[in-house]
Amino acid sequence: MLVAVEITGDRRKLSSTAMLARQAASLHDGEEDSPLESVAEMDFDAALAEFQELAASAGAEIAATVIQRRGKPDPATLIGPGKVEELEAVVASSGANLVLFDHDLTPSQLRNLDRALPCRVIDRTQLILDIFARHARTREGHLQVELAQLEYQLPRLAGRGKAMSQLGGGIGTRGPGETKLETDRRRIRARVDRLKEQLENVRRNRRQQRQRREAVPVPTVALVGYTNAGKSTLFNRLTEAGVLESSRMFATLDPKLRQLNLPSRRKVLLSDTVGFIRNLPHALVTSFRATLEEVERAELLLHVRDAASPNLDEQKMQVEKVLAELEVSRTPTIQVLNKIDLLPADERFDLQRFPAPDTIAVSAHSGEGIETLIAAIEERIGGAEAAGPTATATFRIPQREGRILAALEAGCFIERKKYEGNLVTFTASGPSSLLQRYRRYIVQEHGELPESEPAEARPRIRTRAKSSPR
Repeated sequence: MLVAVEITGDRRKLSSTAMLARQAASLHDGEEDSPLESVAEMDFDAALAEFQELAASAGAEIAATVIQRRGKPDPATLIGPGKVEELEAVVASSGANLVLFDHDLTPSQLRNLDRALPCRVIDRTQLILDIFARHARTREGHLQVELAQLEYQLPRLAGRGKAMSQLGGGIGTRGPGETKLETDRRRIRARVDRLKEQLENVRRNRRQQRQRREAVPVPTVALVGYTNAGKSTLFNRLTEAGVLESSRMFATLDPKLRQLNLPSRRKVLLSDTVGFIRNLPHALVTSFRATLEEVERAELLLHVRDAASPNLDEQKMQVEKVLAELEVSRTPTIQVLNKIDLLPADERFDLQRFPAPDTIAVSAHSGEGIETLIAAIEERIGGAEAAGPTATATFRIPQREGRILAALEAGCFIERKKYEGNLVTFTASGPSSLLQRYRRYIVQEHGELPESEPAEARPRIRTRAKSSPR
């Protein structure tokens, strides 16, 4: 059973969509209905639809939906004693075995609702954590989900069941489960410390990998956006990576890096990240810091937005809120309006109101607009001008020179690779400055390379002085 609660007394905090509606209201003073009220209704309906999709992503079957609008939340149960009795009756009549709240519950509210209702109660954060746990595939993803779950459970241990009452003051007030409670707390704290240590090792490994990547001039472009905006589909369209594409929320949890070849033969790394959502729990942002480091280090962000969503502007605001929390709001960004194939012709025409170089309309499903997006990526990161003129040369390099091989493979197109003993022969096409750096291994130049060769890259020929005969 789903329980959606709207706190009507908190309308002072207007969403971006509501503020736009307020501006539109000044143009329609003669209308009876307030546009602001209608937008508030649409926002609540959209939030309810999103919550239903979250429940479906977690594998729940919705038996009933209960909606309540309150001026302010009830401190004991959020919804008040009368509504709790109504929920109890609906649970009994519908046969529901789980109650999902589209609201974060305090430990005391969760405890009181657990006591009053005949089934388990879960709030919004617990539901998102459950979805994350379902979709985690890598060791890193499991660590991050477990850390977020334990940090969420720690303040909610007290009073979970009759055998775990808290310690009181005075004789005879020691709860029968106090020892068990404190033991659980110590175990959770110890496990949290262990998880943080393991995640720090993950961050250290990522830093080492990033330092190796930064030794070669390969910029990183990160995909960010609201969940289910089509980031993974766009990622596959650009890189042919074949990652999971799903209409379910948070289908992508573990970060993925793939190479993208630009028309100028320059290469960039494209990163696919976890999607954001309205009221994303702060614990998730903290726990997934290691994953989101790719966003923090990116030279360019592609903010993928669902052009077919009726909440396009509000979703943009929610994503920008998380980006500000990650302190990357000043990173150069291209707004990518995805799913234009789902729009009718007149709504496609309306997309022209967005600024052209900073906003590009595409369809990751059909491929429409992808070439324009790639050209915009190249222009933003400098393209051929940043990489300098291009050239082609054939190299013969010992296999022990792994660092040089990795640098050329990361920055150039490699063709006709052949192994001869401990030597690797191949043709590389890429920036002249990069080929110039390893000119001593060139066996054939297809064209001319510039003569401005750094001294450390020139061949060093060792000569042995002839000994005079005795």
